[in-house]
Amino acid sequence: MEMAGKVTLLLWGAQTTQLLVEPPWRPAVLWDRVTLTCQGSGTASDTTWYKDGRSWWPNGPENVSVTYSGTYRCYRPGSGLSPPVIVSNDWLVLPVPVQMQQ
Repeated sequence: MEMAGKVTLLLWGAQTTQLLVEPPWRPAVLWDRVTLTCQGSGTASDTTWYKDGRSWWPNGPENVSVTYSGTYRCYRPGSGLSPPVIVSNDWLVLPVPVQMQQ
């Protein structure tokens, strides 16, 4: 099973809520079919989603497919609020190495 783009971080002490983005580009772009996954302690059905600072989906699922640009966060009662993730509607420009012609 391939786990490209996913990293597991082990912390001693308090667990924090994490928001995973697939595909793992930063910033995430809508034309690339963005899926957000909320990871934290507690039950997945206790996930609350926030978009642009406002409650968007209380008691939502652990995974959501995003169709609008904005700043997303999720909350799990046992581990708190995730860091924000920005989803953009802009084009993503990836740097490519220059190849010299001989």
